[in-house]
Amino acid sequence: MPAAPATTLTNHETAVKATYFSIAGNASLALIKGAAGFFGNSYALVADAIESTADIFASILVLLGLKYANRPADDNHPYGHGRIEPLVTFLVVGFLITSATIIAYESIQNIGMPHDLPRAWTLIVLGGIIVWKETSFRMVMKRAEETNSSSLKADAWHHRSDAITSVAAFIGISIALFMGKGYESADDWAALFAAGLIFYNSYHIFRPALGEILDEHLYDDLVVEIRQVAGTVPGVRGTEKCLVRKAGMQYHVDLHALVSGDISVREGHEIAHQLKDTLLRELPQLGNVLIHVEPAG
Repeated sequence: MPAAPATTLTNHETAVKATYFSIAGNASLALIKGAAGFFGNSYALVADAIESTADIFASILVLLGLKYANRPADDNHPYGHGRIEPLVTFLVVGFLITSATIIAYESIQNIGMPHDLPRAWTLIVLGGIIVWKETSFRMVMKRAEETNSSSLKADAWHHRSDAITSVAAFIGISIALFMGKGYESADDWAALFAAGLIFYNSYHIFRPALGEILDEHLYDDLVVEIRQVAGTVPGVRGTEKCLVRKAGMQYHVDLHALVSGDISVREGHEIAHQLKDTLLRELPQLGNVLIHVEPAG
């Protein structure tokens, strides 16, 4: 049983470090994109800078949420504070939708307005940004999967959406430069397309967090693992109901264990304790485990 808190602490530290990485990266890129967009006559890059600025505040929210979620259980929160994570994810999605709305509005405004062609050197800037943001997405997503953090996964998708907007900007600027005068708005169309992709990604970030809040059954693979581990405990003849719900980086389990109907209550109680201790030891991602003992047959 003592192994679970140690693993949780490691997961927390991993998630926090990944969030600091996101904050530093987004702050740097917001400045680079804003300057390149302003001096390079590219609204798509300016739109990219707007999203990166929103990403900074979103990552700060994720950081605060992770720190709060790591607080130990207390009398008012017997299952811990992990439910703050999907709530933070909702706020992060709000930042994404707001930035996408601003980008879409400004793009539509600029499409009908005459303006200069973007500078060719902005493509070099965008190329570097695309590589960096996709790399950041893969790094942060790996940490999110390791720690089972929904808010960190949302933060990772911020990096992916940023890479997508940069790809759209790269394509738009390339079309504008290749086709020449009369195609200046290709840059703005690219920004509008990027806004649509951000809306689309926002839904895919929001949906799993909503499932977590509503305690949807989404963890079949974990249920299989729990049943397999339970089968190794002496005295456990099988399992029936196995309900799993997620809170932050941990999973809470309600499990019905089958034992011999001829043993005493005390013996059944001891088997239940052995089962709980074994589950917590073998599956450190579990938080609270409630065992209900039933007679086999």
